[in-house]
Amino acid sequence: MTSRLFDLNSTWHLPATPEYVWAVIADIDMSWPQWWPHCTFAAPLSRTEAKSNSQEDILKATTACLNFKASLGYTLTISIHPTEVAAPRKIDFDAGGNLNGTGRVLLTAENQGQATRMDIEWRVRPTQRWMNLLTPIAAPAFTAAHALMMRQGEKGLIKALAKQTPASAK
Repeated sequence: MTSRLFDLNSTWHLPATPEYVWAVIADIDMSWPQWWPHCTFAAPLSRTEAKSNSQEDILKATTACLNFKASLGYTLTISIHPTEVAAPRKIDFDAGGNLNGTGRVLLTAENQGQATRMDIEWRVRPTQRWMNLLTPIAAPAFTAAHALMMRQGEKGLIKALAKQTPASAK
């Protein structure tokens, strides 16, 4: 049985400059569990030797394994490994674990550079047998659970940016 490809897209509008948003979402220690509700580390960060000390190369040498608890009660464990990094605007990544595929995060300045539009694209296939069996009837529920999880992430990031953003970065 070939699993269904899910194209999942989200757009977040964030009240900080792209550079500041980048500093939070692309930090090399992966702070997502600090601000994203229902997101936790499934394992410590894994890092191979980076080509240089640049943030881009360190990110490309890093794999994060995260748990996301969905509103429907299940937890997905997803590994995220950046494959292309162009600070402060784009990260392409491979996804593994319970969802296998690729993703992209794009940052675009809004409001004369004082706000940021963050577009998040996922092209993934479930790897768990139960999800593949239920997908023909549960795909709309899975997609809705993803949308809710993403809205929670957006709200969490907005709160984190409000607490941490210096006045000059807003």
